[in-house]
Amino acid sequence: MISDNVSFKEGTFSATATRLGINNVPDKEALMNMQIIAKKIFQPLRVYVGGPIKINSFYRSPKLNKAIGGSTRSQHCKGCAIDIDDVHGFKTNNQMYHWIKDNLNFDQLIWEFGDDDNPDWVHISYVNDKDNRNRRLRAERINGKTTYRII
Repeated sequence: MISDNVSFKEGTFSATATRLGINNVPDKEALMNMQIIAKKIFQPLRVYVGGPIKINSFYRSPKLNKAIGGSTRSQHCKGCAIDIDDVHGFKTNNQMYHWIKDNLNFDQLIWEFGDDDNPDWVHISYVNDKDNRNRRLRAERINGKTTYRII
């Protein structure tokens, strides 16, 4: 287990990795980072939500990250980022985004696509209490290209 509510399988699962035969097992440092973000971000959020939260993406090996076209600087490769989505109906992505913004110390919090009312999913990263930037961004597709603007 990575935390009380995140299994190792859930934190490392990727359909793309399975399909392409990519090893998506974190090293010790990435696993430790996953445990930290789960403790500092996911578990407090889980208590607020009061039920399950879908994890779209947590750890990504560099090979997997390249295969999906992720940023070469992706914090997912270090186990420091998690993408979440409300599919269970306890809280909306909007509600989770704002609760994290107002209650937790984070490095980056990204409103991923969607519309003004609700993002398609929420990306959160955590480095450490000292170095977190509490940076909020919005991901948008403009002319087919993903851009990020500070909000």
